[in-house]
Amino acid sequence: MSPAPRVGLLTKEYPPEVYGGAGVHVAELARALDGLVDVEVHCFGEPREDPLVAGTYREWDALKGDAPELAALRTMSADLAVTAGVAGVDLVHSHTWYANLAGHLAKLVYGVPHVATTHSLEPLRPWKREQLGGGYALSSFCERTALEHADAVIAVSQGMRDDVLACYPAVDPARVHVVHNGVDPVGWHRVEGTATPDAFGIDRARPYAVFVGRITRQKGVTHLLDAAARLPAGSQLVLCAGAPDTPQIAEEFRTRVAELERAPVDVVWIEEMLPRERLLEVLSHAAVFVCPSIYEPFGIVNLEAMACELPVVASAVGGIPEIVVPGETGWLVPFEPGGDELGSPADPGAFADALAERIVACLDDPQAAAAMGRTGRARVEERFSWRAIGQATADLYRSLLT
Repeated sequence: MSPAPRVGLLTKEYPPEVYGGAGVHVAELARALDGLVDVEVHCFGEPREDPLVAGTYREWDALKGDAPELAALRTMSADLAVTAGVAGVDLVHSHTWYANLAGHLAKLVYGVPHVATTHSLEPLRPWKREQLGGGYALSSFCERTALEHADAVIAVSQGMRDDVLACYPAVDPARVHVVHNGVDPVGWHRVEGTATPDAFGIDRARPYAVFVGRITRQKGVTHLLDAAARLPAGSQLVLCAGAPDTPQIAEEFRTRVAELERAPVDVVWIEEMLPRERLLEVLSHAAVFVCPSIYEPFGIVNLEAMACELPVVASAVGGIPEIVVPGETGWLVPFEPGGDELGSPADPGAFADALAERIVACLDDPQAAAAMGRTGRARVEERFSWRAIGQATADLYRSLLT
């Protein structure tokens, strides 16, 4: 039997430095691949104790400063260090534009196959200009160069595959493979603890809707606040929202939440990214989970909510329709983009109305909501296990090495 291939997973995020779905994905994928291949993680940041981590890489100190383009340049500096650190691997697998350049350079330097997983696409995130300034052109360059030359591109949903081919027509469709994201149903499950919701003043005697995510245009948080203003008296909306993209959107969000103090709905804003143990307590006592994203290639957060037996009300964008089954595990809200540079809906009022209508339906009928939650949990267990994802990914590696 031939030895297991040595595979380098290249990523910016890796526990404990995780702030989005891509970081969760890489951590779970690394564990799923362990034993199927000789996997080693190369990540940005400080050293980790994790035995799967073979190298950590810091951005160049010489690039310190507040100019928005420097963030992209710092990322590219770390990519150069990652490239030097992966010498000896048989294949590299990069995640997000932050590590895509390192994967492409490793392919050139060492003559090894490069697999790139697309968790999002820069052409479909125009609001990043607000965050990166001229660095947005650099992030787009890194992604485009890597995807057009990768030996294989993994799309986390069929919707993402369609987007890859639409945004990058130079990519050969035969090289784009769909491997869904997943969730660990052992780690994500309903719990009985009440300390966290009680600590934040959530009234568990009344059903509440919950949102979990970063404060970013992509997650549709401002549209959720529009919907909140339409919720009836006595209803509750819990916002587990932190890590704002920019000071500007942080201030906008804070102002909008303050304005809702005059609305009938009771809003509880948890201004931090809760650790899983505490987040499980918030999710477990909720009536419905809300995902109002205007762009979502997959949406792991919806699987996490479903694993906790919550129905999901979500925008019908990207890969979300491959997760949520309308009327069975939750509801999909139609989304039509309006074409502005922030990706706003064509009719923001109608979008907010539709979100509010579905949220209220779940709050008003807890028995139906609970039944959809149980169905959602079963769907997670059946369709989205990391074991199957790891095997599909390892099979793809071997197809490129034979």
